[in-house]
Amino acid sequence: MKKIFFSLTTLTLAGLLYAKEINLGVVLPLTGPLAAYGQDVLNGIELANKLDSKLSNGDSIKIITVDTKGDKLETSNGVTRLISQNKVLGLIGEAITPNTIQAISIAEEKQIPLIAPVASGDRLLEKKKYAARVCFQDSFQGEKFAIYVFEELSLKNAALIVDQSNVYSLGLAKAFETAFQKSGGKIVKQININSGDKDFRAIISQLKNIKPDLVYMPIYHPEAALIARQAKQVGFNTLLTAGDGINNKTFIELGGEAVNGVIFTDSFDYNNPTTQRGKDFIKAYEKIKGSKELPAFSAMGADAYYVMFNAMNTCINTFTSECINNAIHKTQNFEGVGGVINIDETGNAARPVVIKEIQNLQQKYKTTLNP
Repeated sequence: MKKIFFSLTTLTLAGLLYAKEINLGVVLPLTGPLAAYGQDVLNGIELANKLDSKLSNGDSIKIITVDTKGDKLETSNGVTRLISQNKVLGLIGEAITPNTIQAISIAEEKQIPLIAPVASGDRLLEKKKYAARVCFQDSFQGEKFAIYVFEELSLKNAALIVDQSNVYSLGLAKAFETAFQKSGGKIVKQININSGDKDFRAIISQLKNIKPDLVYMPIYHPEAALIARQAKQVGFNTLLTAGDGINNKTFIELGGEAVNGVIFTDSFDYNNPTTQRGKDFIKAYEKIKGSKELPAFSAMGADAYYVMFNAMNTCINTFTSECINNAIHKTQNFEGVGGVINIDETGNAARPVVIKEIQNLQQKYKTTLNP
């Protein structure tokens, strides 16, 4: 009996002795105007890593994080450093589509697999081999929402507020416009803005005169919150709607009471987890944060981590970036935090769209639109 115990102990010690750390790079905007997105994604990644860091062979995954400050040059430099100096075998990031394009260009050149957690631009993965994502595409999000407001809310005339400097905004607006008009709706006005604009009173005055049934503003939360506040100040109470660019607490904090009633698309709802992993993850989050209000972008960050983790486990016996990348692109019926994930050979993921409304300064679930 002692000999058996000794043998098992020796094997355990040997496993620990030969176990190694696998570096996983994370590139996100953790400071600056886009920090709300990056912080939410990182929280999900870090919690997932805390819960599951050991691969089946005993190796552990170490997260190495770079703050890009929302700057494309910082993104490029950070990805290059993670690959050349930290020897990462995989990457998660960036947050917004333009910066993710920068990250992907370097990952492609160095042949390191990258998973984008929330970058939804339609052409993001075009002709790319080493990139994938766990979020839906803009065209899917915009199309589904347009059909929803026309058919379910019976709204026939829409005005668009579009950030002309933002590919996310342009992509969502185009998808919404095409699907809305195809359904029988009418776009009565498109108004262009730019990221960083502060004064929207002239725009709101135009909208008051046009009197649309709804305003669709597929823009980021800083500008969207200001529009909502300034609209409320002048008594413009037409329904404001948006994409997942406003799905964080910062939008509510910036907009205050003015954002109550805003309807938007999202990728996850903490009150309606659809997988066991999602339920368990919310419990772990609540234990740490004291609240079960897991942000959707945190769920997406966790999903990006778990898809990478699963791919690395698949490649234990052939531990190369090529094997990991192939495994990512073969992800099928994988139970993530935000739902079941299917990734095709192009790297694109299929997942439902969640519709929410802000009520009493809280995100409230309305419905789910399946692919």
